[in-house]
Amino acid sequence: MGTGAEQHVPTHGNWPVDPQEDVPLAKDRIWVDGCFDFAHHGHAGAILQARRLGTELLVGIHSDEEILENKGPTVMTLKERVAAVDACRWSTKSVPYAPYVTSLPWISHYGCQYVVHGDDITSDSGGEDCYRYVKAAGRFLVVKRTPGISTTDLVGRMLLCTKNHFIKSLWGVLSGVEGHGSPDERKKFGEEMSQRIRDYATDESGLQQGPEVLSWLGSRAAMEDDASEEKGTYRSMVKGKGPRPGQRIVYVDGGFDLFSSGHIEFLRQVAKAEDSLGHKNGWYNEPEKDYAPAYVVVGVHDDEVINHWKGVNYPIMNIFERGLCVLQCRYINSVIFSAPFTPSKAYLTNIPYGTPDAVYHGPTSFMPLTYDPYIGAKQLGIYQEVGNHDFQNVNAGEIVQRILKSREMYEARQRAKGEKASTEEAMKRREAPEQEAADLGKDRAVNR
Repeated sequence: MGTGAEQHVPTHGNWPVDPQEDVPLAKDRIWVDGCFDFAHHGHAGAILQARRLGTELLVGIHSDEEILENKGPTVMTLKERVAAVDACRWSTKSVPYAPYVTSLPWISHYGCQYVVHGDDITSDSGGEDCYRYVKAAGRFLVVKRTPGISTTDLVGRMLLCTKNHFIKSLWGVLSGVEGHGSPDERKKFGEEMSQRIRDYATDESGLQQGPEVLSWLGSRAAMEDDASEEKGTYRSMVKGKGPRPGQRIVYVDGGFDLFSSGHIEFLRQVAKAEDSLGHKNGWYNEPEKDYAPAYVVVGVHDDEVINHWKGVNYPIMNIFERGLCVLQCRYINSVIFSAPFTPSKAYLTNIPYGTPDAVYHGPTSFMPLTYDPYIGAKQLGIYQEVGNHDFQNVNAGEIVQRILKSREMYEARQRAKGEKASTEEAMKRREAPEQEAADLGKDRAVNR
């Protein structure tokens, strides 16, 4: 597809997703589009703001080829990027292969009166505004760009091996006790972060109460390893929708770094498994149960906990960023920040919703472990595993390797974004600690 006025408009039967017939325009049917490379919370923030402007939100996703032509290489494939958008609670429909320069015939076909985009400028390969046609037609709305996060920023963290994005205590930062700047600046920053958590803890409309958000407080030893049977204490961060009558309580945990298609598919498979169990047990035969049979609780580990096990400068995203990624996902119902790395029996039996009916784990692990962190769940007889799936090997380490293997392309992409540091040298610096981390993982596996 071209990037100018000569853009290809599909014929009937060849639109990427149904409907194939033109849809009447509606002011409350909104269009937003982009690359959506990496499922970071900046993308989710744009989708949330767009969703709040209407009752339906269609999300156009550019092809790998058009992004390469206009911007540079993607890190994630189109299939992976579509999976990420599909998982966003505020997205009504994904439209892959949407043109890089937003096309009036495309948005009109799907019945969208308005296109929404952030307050930054996006240009095509010729340096022209990607939204020039919809702006000229008076069908363009602007929302605030989410500050402090972008795909380019995340690639920079990987290449430069920085750790200054780490958060030692999320609760401390949110309360204004920790962080940079003056007390007033820290307080303001903490309030802005807290508001963003509340915004993301909303339902499909983006306006009403949605997932609950908690924070777990325990010792560092209990957070990092299996040495402690510590109950810890819970703090409510956002009061959302709790479990409904009859719902099974399901617990999963992880780092969820770079919230990849591997994480998303794992969560989807958990929801699918519980839905199948619900069908088997007659859940959907009861008309009053117009909600899912499971209430999925997700524990997210602290930055220092992940770095303790994985090293280098993992996690690439800090706990606030990773938590927001999980919070926007349609397959979850509650998030517990700072969850312990090992869900011990003491921890599991003291979760505010009661002892889980199931604790799920995925087919592979990103962490080089020396012990089984799920022994408590196994002893309680509630441990279950999700089987193999198409994205099981896509995690933060895999994404870093993709960038290292495409050195020249990403060096050009970072230069185009105005990065001053030498990306080539940064990549060389990254390769050494990555190899050390891999060797550490092998040693731990041998000594288990």
